[in-house]
Amino acid sequence: MMQLKFIHLKNTVLLFVLILLSCGNFSNAEGGHNNEVIATSQTPLDDNQIIIGANQTEKYIPLLKGKRVGVVANLTSVIFKNTEQTRYTHLVDSLVALNIDVKKVLSPEHGFRGAADAGELVESGKDIKTGLPIISLYGKNRKATMADLEDLDIIVFDIQDVGVRFYTYISTLHYIMESCAEANIPLLILDRPNPNGHYVDGPTLEIENKSFLGLHPIPLVHGLTIGEFAQMLNGEKWLENKAQCDITIIPVKNYTHDRFYHVPIRPSPNLPNDQAIKLYPSLGLFEGTNINAGRGTEFQFQRYGAPFLNKKVFPFTYTPKENFGAKNPKHKDELCYGENLENNTLYGQVSLKWVIKAYNNATDKTKVFNTANFTKHAGTTKLQQQIEAGLSEKDIKATWQKDLEAFRKIRQLYLLYP
Repeated sequence: MMQLKFIHLKNTVLLFVLILLSCGNFSNAEGGHNNEVIATSQTPLDDNQIIIGANQTEKYIPLLKGKRVGVVANLTSVIFKNTEQTRYTHLVDSLVALNIDVKKVLSPEHGFRGAADAGELVESGKDIKTGLPIISLYGKNRKATMADLEDLDIIVFDIQDVGVRFYTYISTLHYIMESCAEANIPLLILDRPNPNGHYVDGPTLEIENKSFLGLHPIPLVHGLTIGEFAQMLNGEKWLENKAQCDITIIPVKNYTHDRFYHVPIRPSPNLPNDQAIKLYPSLGLFEGTNINAGRGTEFQFQRYGAPFLNKKVFPFTYTPKENFGAKNPKHKDELCYGENLENNTLYGQVSLKWVIKAYNNATDKTKVFNTANFTKHAGTTKLQQQIEAGLSEKDIKATWQKDLEAFRKIRQLYLLYP
């Protein structure tokens, strides 16, 4: 594991707390540089309160003063203003208010302010509120160009992830680290808890099946925060040409991987609540099928269904409609037979039982899989083959275990939190 240096900031704490209070924000601390992690020196209001990296402004504002700054951000990139995390200001708005020289925003899937559908191209443009230029990292280019970075001295990355391989924010992290390494620009990561960070599970990606839905040989659920994952990208030399990115991490205070974290802002339009986030690793596999996973309803990733599922087995019905985050959901305006999982108690594992049940009870099995897309989501060609061959969930999961054990040993090298 690479050496981590711990930096203790001293009398700047009180100064920046006073600055933030004058702007209507509150802060607390932790984090580092050149693969550094800046250690905490401030006591939170509640000794057990989780303090995200973005709220620890006294740790990173001094690193941004006098520099030209780019920010990789979306709707979750906020500084919370109360302990309940119900009031907040956007990180970019706060940095601008603090006279940090923010030059531009680099926007991932779903856009900077978070209105784009999954998979919908995000256009570059200008932020209406701040007037800052927005560079899309989910348009024709998913990697920032040298021209995009030529007027920057440092980039800040602050996005709420959910710990699932095909959730594309870790692919955006990979490419921004490559760009920073090529341009010799440091990357400052404001870490956030992983709501699925308490376990590792699922099939491991075979590198021949890599895509923007998965670039690395990791399990479906990797159990790492963004900061930890960045350390893994450097440590395993997974960036192009085995490049190393100069990273500084502001860790989350009082977080452990076994501690529940309520995500206060939906991290993308179709993950509306904790239940959806919990079920996403399992129901997200339906994204590679012709079965609807709740898009076009208010219960995204909490139900699944299709017109071709056996209505005797699936008495629950719903009809997907165009809505926020889903302009054209699968089987739009069609009656779908399926299963409601909004009260399901699945915890700490990927479940295949719903995909298997849907396949086994389809009135026409040829309609179930969109093979190329399913392979991208699963990361392997084997999973579809195993389901079609009639293997049980237990037997399929047994084939994952060797790879999972190997990954857990690698993961242990990069953990910032117990």
